[in-house]
Parts: sequence; structure tokens; C-alpha cells
Amino acid sequence: MLDHTHLAARRSFVASANGHPDFPLQNLPLGSFCTAEDEMPRMGIAIGDRILDLEAAQEAGLISGEVAEAVEDASLLEGWNDFLAQGPAMRAALRRQVFDLLAEGSAHQAVLAPMLHAAADCTLHVPMRIGDYTDFYAGIVHATNVGALFRPDNPLLPNYKHVPIGYHGRASSVVASGHPLRRPKGQRKPASETEPSFGPSRNLDYELELGIWIGPGNALGESIPISEAAQHIAGYCLLNDWSARDIQGWEYQPLGPFLAKNFGTTVSPWIITPEALAPFRIAQPKRPEADPKPMDYLWDSADQAHGALGLELEVLLLTPGLREKGLAPHRLSRGQASGLYWTPAQLVTHHTCGGCNLQPGDLLGTGTISTAEGFGSLLEITRGGREPLTLASGETRRFLEDGDEVFLVARARKEGFAAIGFGECRGTVTPAV
Repeated sequence: MLDHTHLAARRSFVASANGHPDFPLQNLPLGSFCTAEDEMPRMGIAIGDRILDLEAAQEAGLISGEVAEAVEDASLLEGWNDFLAQGPAMRAALRRQVFDLLAEGSAHQAVLAPMLHAAADCTLHVPMRIGDYTDFYAGIVHATNVGALFRPDNPLLPNYKHVPIGYHGRASSVVASGHPLRRPKGQRKPASETEPSFGPSRNLDYELELGIWIGPGNALGESIPISEAAQHIAGYCLLNDWSARDIQGWEYQPLGPFLAKNFGTTVSPWIITPEALAPFRIAQPKRPEADPKPMDYLWDSADQAHGALGLELEVLLLTPGLREKGLAPHRLSRGQASGLYWTPAQLVTHHTCGGCNLQPGDLLGTGTISTAEGFGSLLEITRGGREPLTLASGETRRFLEDGDEVFLVARARKEGFAAIGFGECRGTVTPAV
């Protein structure tokens, strides 16, 4: 999958792209944006601090061949849903054309100039129309830590190492980075109270996850073999699975998450393609000898050798007190995406093994990613709220308070290649109605 679009020495005529921490020429993520002059969402590609209006480039004849036809058709239909449904070959062909257009020395620099919009002046949207959203529980360190809080003698249930655990979430409440998060209300019953009560969540939390965007999908009644699953992944994003822990603890038995999860999920607005991430694929961490080998339908040697992502993940918290005193955000955690027990391909295959049809634009969450170096939720960091954090502002936090802003960050680095990032995934907690 490596070609000239991965060469670290190549630069863009868009000056801000050269050395940009997230969006150098070697990334070219896909998104949906609108300008102040035109409020209709359009297909765009991030380059430095600019957004290329892909539809305008196509209309000007700068995109050619089958790619031009695909972009034109997609712009009239479902945007990136329709385009990414056509699979990896079309996606890679678009990448090569846009790379050459935006590279230093491009003959089209003057024509492209008015099509490059300042990202700060644009509104970014969820990049695909989401038909369905599923959240997995593939972070084994997180699952162990959470299980230990409630079942110290038996943190992981017997099925965890055999089957990818997940639940169907709520697509309608998935929002793009920057959208405020309203504190949810529901029934709560802490152990210290004899009866449940109704009101705003008192234990609001974040969860650090990756999102997986589905491209082609499969027909109802069919399944996606593990050897082909990667071909159905259109790209990745950051995902914050906001969680109301007190509501969750009361309602989750026997059917799992409901109101504790459905009030909001925040995603970073750019689709980071498998092509951009090709240099940063790594082997799936080996399981301990005592752990069961995945069943045959979940096992593929190539996926085990290259199916994981070498990403550094970070979570930052900016509180009202830190903001008022001009202090930097507090780093809550830093770790690696390799903390997932199952690969993205295994999640896709398991989702479809019973005949469930994935469709273009469906979104899968990996589950909270925690490692020994950094935990992916306050539930773990504060041990269920029993060990509050003390911040430089003098504030303490068991869980999130109104006015708190959470930032998720992901970057990929490897010697010999340009580093790329995912862009911000942030949201600010606002009071319950």
C-alpha cells in the first residue's frame, strides 16, 4: 500500500501543511464542511490549516477519469457515503490525484487557491451519514480495570477472551467535535441510597475510543470473512463515548447500556484513511499463552501481522478554573492504541458473522482504550471516584463537572515517514436542562 504519497520528503505548496502536526500532505483526510457563505455541506479534504473543496476541484476539471465521475455522483447523492461505498481502489486513486494537485510544484496552484478555505472559518460536520452505530468493548485493560471495581475476584467475565463484546448504540446522537454535550438525566441509585432517584447524572465520564467508518458493507444474510474485512473499512476517527456512570450502574442489568450512553457521542470530523495509516500498521500484540486462540472465523495471519494501529493517544481536560487562571489543560492520560484485544478487522467480521448487514457510513467504536501507561476514563483514573484528581488550579475532579472540556488526540509517528494526526475530538459539558 506504500507509494509516492507516503514519501516524507514531499511537501505541499500549502505552506501550513509542511510540518503540520495533523494534516501534512501525506495525510489528506476526508470530511464534510460548509463555509459562512454557503451553509450546504460539501466534500472536503484537510491540508494543513486549509480545507480543499473537492467538489469545486471536480467541477473545475482538476479531478479526472473514474474518480471525477465518482465524486460528481457522490456530491449529488450521499457524499462520502456513496463515494466510500466503492471501496479501496477508488479511495486510493482519489488520494493520488489530490496529492499531486497539492504537492509543491503543482501546475494548478493558482486555480486551486480559491478552493482552499481556512479551516478556522468553516463548520465541520460528521463526515458520513450514520445509519447505525455499534460500540465494542475491545480494550482489555479497561475491561479488567472496570471489572475489578465491581468484581475484585473475577474482573473479566468468562466470555470476554472468546468473543468481541459490543452493544448497539444510538446513531442520532453522534455529533462532530466542538458540539456541546448536555449533562443527561436519568434514574440513579448509588450504594449509599436505598431507593433510586431521578435527576442529572452526578458521575459523568468520557471514554477514549477509536471509531471505524464502514465503506462497502455486506448484504443482509451474508457475512464478511476475516481475510476481507479490512477492505470494508473506509477509515478511522477519534470517538468519545460519553458515559453517565451512576445511571449506567443502575440500569445496565440485564440488557446493558441504554440512557447512560445514548445522550451523546463525539467524533473527530475527519476520516483518516487506511492509505494514510499504511506506514503505521503494526502487529496485533500477542496474547498470553494461557489465553484462548480466536476461533477460526476470527483468525487471519495477515491481520495478526499488520492489523493493529501504531497510534499515540492522549486525553486532556480544560476546566473553568484552569481556563480562568490561564493554565494549560491537564493531561489525563497518554498511551498506545495497541491496548485493544481485538483488531478492527475482527470487530467487522464478528459484527457480520450472523448475517447482520453493515452499510456505508455505519460507525463502530472500539471500546475504551486503556494501557498500563494511561487509562481511558475517569472511572479508572479516580477508581470509581474514590481517589479524586487535584488540578493545578486547585480544583478536584471525581467525574466531569459543568464547563469541563475534554480533548482527545491521536498521532502516528514512525521514523522515515511524515507524522500524521486525527485532528481534535473535543466537547464541553453544559448543565442539564
